[in-house]
Amino acid sequence: MVIAALVVATLISTSGPALAADGASVATAMVADVIIARPSGFVGMILGAAAFIVALPFALTSGGVEPVVRTLVVEPFNSKFTRPVGDFSCWD
Repeated sequence: MVIAALVVATLISTSGPALAADGASVATAMVADVIIARPSGFVGMILGAAAFIVALPFALTSGGVEPVVRTLVVEPFNSKFTRPVGDFSCWD
């Protein structure tokens, strides 16, 4: 299943520049975002939250909770729920 998803992601990401119309490439980006990027990002967000829970005691002792929570929780959340569909400019 993972290999099939990676193959589809590769095909979608490499076929975008070959399309002549801008509307078609935007539609391709939206489809790739909804089918591949958002679900895999959601899983990554859950794993990041779990990593935050593990890292929290260390971050508290070093006084660096803010960068840890920003990197492991806030940025993945914003990438999944506040970013417009098909807009990958934040990944550049």
